Amino acid sequence: MTFSTKGDAQAWLATQSAAVTEHRWRPDPVEQTQETLATYAPQWLAMRDLKPRTRSEYRRNMKSFTEHPIGSVPLPSITRRSVREWYASLDPSKPTARAHRYALLSTILTTAVEDELITVNPARLRGAGRAKATVAIRPATVDELQRIADAMPARYRAMVHVAAWCALRFGELTELRREDVDLAQGVIRVRRAVGWVKDGSGIAVPVVGTPKSVAGIRDVTIPPHIIPILHEHLTLHTGAGRRALVFPNSQGEHMHHGSLYKVFKPARAAAGRPDLRWHDLRHTGATLAAQAGATTKELMDRLGHTTAGVAMRYQHVADGRSAEIAQRLSQLALGHEPSRGDRPQPVRDEPTES
Repeated sequence: MTFSTKGDAQAWLATQSAAVTEHRWRPDPVEQTQETLATYAPQWLAMRDLKPRTRSEYRRNMKSFTEHPIGSVPLPSITRRSVREWYASLDPSKPTARAHRYALLSTILTTAVEDELITVNPARLRGAGRAKATVAIRPATVDELQRIADAMPARYRAMVHVAAWCALRFGELTELRREDVDLAQGVIRVRRAVGWVKDGSGIAVPVVGTPKSVAGIRDVTIPPHIIPILHEHLTLHTGAGRRALVFPNSQGEHMHHGSLYKVFKPARAAAGRPDLRWHDLRHTGATLAAQAGATTKELMDRLGHTTAGVAMRYQHVADGRSAEIAQRLSQLALGHEPSRGDRPQPVRDEPTES
């Protein structure tokens, strides 16, 4: 705009400056679009380069707002209040799903700001995109791992050991081929992973792609004590070809998570760990590696993580370790210097709560 006098211009500028200082300032509204969230969100998804499973997950989560009344509102008319009302309608007993759906909505609306369809992102609810852990994961002990493996059918026993001691994801484990396992070098080469995505008829089908992240493409050193177990499995339960799946289902095809649980549930119950999920075997392997002295960087490389924060979530203090440290502190206070063998090892990384 233009002003008749310099004084008018300065007065207007002072008003705007005061609004900025008091956090009341808003940019001039852009041309109002009538596009709704229900029409914009699918376009947003179509322009993203995503793995099939991630795309399927996003499409499922999007239904929570595209099929909600907020989905029929023009994008510029979505307010923080309407976002808060939508968020309140989500099932609070499923905090992780709730956080994922909110985070997706916020990301889509951020893109709408970049596309100049709206001036500000109304999805600004503090803490809504993070879910607090409701259940503490208790890693399995070495004895429990052995008991679980012993209770599994013979063709699945090595799978328990590799899942735990090599800390592989389920999708990485079930896409392993004979050529990926080098027992002479003691290495498993993780290059692919399989995910399950529903097709047009709603049937889950396996889709092979790269691991979860670039860091997921890695070589994992096999602990020597499970090499004989893996060798026996390859001899008895894996096809002869180089491309044969190491851990196939009974038909020689990719194993589905649900099928595995039919034998895993009785095995974990027999070991006294009915709470243990299959993914907790990977968690167990990461914890054991940390207790063996692996640094955060070494854990990141072994697990295929891209950030230290994620890897550190797998670091737990061993049972009884706190009491042991407290006892040694008292020994120091009383003037008793622990022997070198008793001396606590330097703490490389401090575990974080998840």
